[in-house]
Amino acid sequence: MLDIEVFEGGFKETELGPLPEEWEVVRVGEVVDIDRGISWRKFEEGNKDNGRLIISIPNIKDGYIDFNSKYNRYLNLNKHIPKNKQIQLNDILFVGSSGSIENVGRNVFIENLPFEGIGFASFVFRARVKINSIIPKFLYFMANSHWFNYKEYVRRSADGKYNIQLTEFKSIKIPLPPLEEQKAIAGILSTVQSAIEKTEKVINALKNLKKSMMKHLFTYGPVAEEEAEKVELKETEIGLIPKHWEVVRVGEVIKYYTPSKKLKQSDYKAFGKFPVIDQGQKYIAGFYDDETMVFDKDLPVILFGDHTRIIKYVDFPFICGAEGLKIIVPKENFHRKYFYYALLNLNIPSRGYNRHFTILREKLIPLPPLEEQQKIAQILQSIDQRIEKEEKYKNALQNLFKSLLHNLMTGKIRVRVKNHG
Repeated sequence: MLDIEVFEGGFKETELGPLPEEWEVVRVGEVVDIDRGISWRKFEEGNKDNGRLIISIPNIKDGYIDFNSKYNRYLNLNKHIPKNKQIQLNDILFVGSSGSIENVGRNVFIENLPFEGIGFASFVFRARVKINSIIPKFLYFMANSHWFNYKEYVRRSADGKYNIQLTEFKSIKIPLPPLEEQKAIAGILSTVQSAIEKTEKVINALKNLKKSMMKHLFTYGPVAEEEAEKVELKETEIGLIPKHWEVVRVGEVIKYYTPSKKLKQSDYKAFGKFPVIDQGQKYIAGFYDDETMVFDKDLPVILFGDHTRIIKYVDFPFICGAEGLKIIVPKENFHRKYFYYALLNLNIPSRGYNRHFTILREKLIPLPPLEEQQKIAQILQSIDQRIEKEEKYKNALQNLFKSLLHNLMTGKIRVRVKNHG
């Protein structure tokens, strides 16, 4: 781990605005070699077992590359891939063309390669730093800063795709700190990025645990795994469940409401009495003070519009302001928090259930005794709370990363590797 210190320095006026005195302004093409990929359509295709892997646009996510994607292409082994069309460690791959302008400029830093000789397809750009000019990881972070405004270098072609213009891309002007400062900047940002990635892994592990736990709980009930084989089961239309459970249709056990008034943004009052949940979102869109539209604070779920979301109960009285929205309330034989998880367990698609509400009402769900419902809800709630805690931590790290990226790449925060000599 780098031993880094913060320091202060003077500034000078440049064509990019005020920058530290020791920094230069360079064009990307002066410090980076950029190549366009090969057009695999010109070659005979191979296959996974007998071919050369070619990375195409859909395999490049933000900061991630999928070497096992179904979108991978393979060239026949008899065909040679030129060296400058092969990926090497410390390269950066950019999406150079997309049907969506938002996807153009997506990139990934190559820290690991499963094997050598992997090529990249046309409309993928490969950036490789020139020797002793710029540190590769620093370039990657620079490419994700405000200095790279990809939309300025994009043109739309006749087929509707948005393409980066390579010549203009190479002409982007960027600030260039001394190598030691680049190393320190890359070290700090890498540390925060690593913490984000570790947190994402924890979140994914918890989500997988929740899926596994839901499968167990809705099959055996709230019993320990080692006790599951002792539970007497019965076969039903929804699979195996404990013998003493029932199966009911959703429509038989719910009451539902549709707000009679659609709220407009102009209706919201900045400091009103009740928060408004609007347009299928989980966040609060505004406040309103009409008590006739208030819903009880422990309602378990809300089904929103064409983009259906099941949202668990909220912790305060609220008002719904979305058109076509339905509020679902289970009848008294259901523990409300259990009912929320029972609906989640249906794997309801994100579209269509508002327009075809009768389909949802015909769905079957298990009905355990009330005491077991409560235990199931408590177990799943505890996992949800852990997920929410990790997601808050991840959001805090992401905000820290954005702030550091901007301040480090503009010299507002100066860092360097400590000299112990």
